[in-house]
Formats: sequence, C-alpha cells, structure tokens
Amino acid sequence: MSVGDSPSSGGRWAAGEDPAKRKQILDGARRVFMKLGFDAASMNDVTREAGVSKGTLYVYFANKEELFAAMIESERAAFVAAMRTTLAEHEDIETGLHDFGVGFVAHMTDEKIITAMRTVLGVRDRMPALCQRFFNGPENLRTILHDYLSRYVEAGKVEIDDIDLAAAQFLDLASGSFFKFRLFGSMEQPPSRPDVERVINGAVRMFMATYGIRGDR
Repeated sequence: MSVGDSPSSGGRWAAGEDPAKRKQILDGARRVFMKLGFDAASMNDVTREAGVSKGTLYVYFANKEELFAAMIESERAAFVAAMRTTLAEHEDIETGLHDFGVGFVAHMTDEKIITAMRTVLGVRDRMPALCQRFFNGPENLRTILHDYLSRYVEAGKVEIDDIDLAAAQFLDLASGSFFKFRLFGSMEQPPSRPDVERVINGAVRMFMATYGIRGDR
C-alpha cells in the first residue's frame, strides 16, 4: 500500500479521502444515473442507492454535476486500463490488435455503455468539458494504441509515418457500424461474437495490408 493509499493519521481516513467510501458512492451513482438518466436523478436518490448519508455524499461530491463527471471518468479510466493490459499481453501485433478490437467492440456496444453515452450526449450543451474528457481524456484508447504501435514501428515490424492517424484508423475499422447503430437505436442488441470476429479480422487484415512490412504483406 502506497502512502497515498493510506489513512492520513490515526488509522482513519480524512473526510472525503476514503477510496472505499468513494467507490461505494460512485457505484450507487452509476446505478441511479443508468436507471433514471442525469436530469431525473437526484442526490437523494444516490444517498439511498449508495447507502450513505447526505452529509457523507456532499463531503465527497459538491453537486450532481461533479458526481456524474466523476462516475464517467471512473468508468472511462477503468476501460482504458483494461485495454492497455490487453495490448501488453501480446508480443504479436496482429494478435494484439485482434484482441484489442474484440474487447473494444464488446465494451462500446454493451447496453450499460450505450446508456452512459446517451446520457453524456444529453448533457453536452450544459457540460461540454465532460464530453471532451469522456472521448479525449489525457489517456484514451487512441493514446494507448499509439504507444502500442510505436513499439512495433521501432522494432521494424510495421511502417507507419503518422502513428496517431493509424491508431484512429484502426479504431474506426474496428467499430464498423456497430457503435453507431447501437447508439442511435438501429441495433437493439449487441452484435454476436461471429459478427464481431468477422469485422475485427477484416480490420486487422486491412491495417496490416497498409502498414505491414512489404515482405510480410
């Protein structure tokens, strides 16, 4: 346990610093926001769902907007960390891209994520900074894919002049039409695994056909 993860003094956390309590509140907030949406949800709803007092809730979060932003950031950071781990597990670039793509599509088309996306878009005019952080935080899918591809460029496994562009292109290839169809209600259920595999396998082939070393294409 690091210093930053320890109680500040006397074996007790200072007000608003207990990570377990913060997680308890965020978990309750997630259930409330996913069920009611941002506008209909209230801080009272969160206190009941999270099992904390109103006083405790306001020690951690000043208002509903701050709580919602923290919940979204927590979800985003957890997913990005999981995708970074997925890429780190593979030494073969094609296998890494495949598993990254499958995980990416599964997450982005999940009902909970689609609901969260719709909620974020619904408050875009009032909370533009939240939308910017949601899609373009300091560490996001494009940055971790950029880092992954950089390793293979340096190793001479792929030829990429603009790595940031290549990362964005793979994300677009991987998502196919699944994400847009899910977000706008044209696809009521997440795509089947065979459909995801078909799209991701095609994305990897197209990516490597463009950026693979010529002798390997």
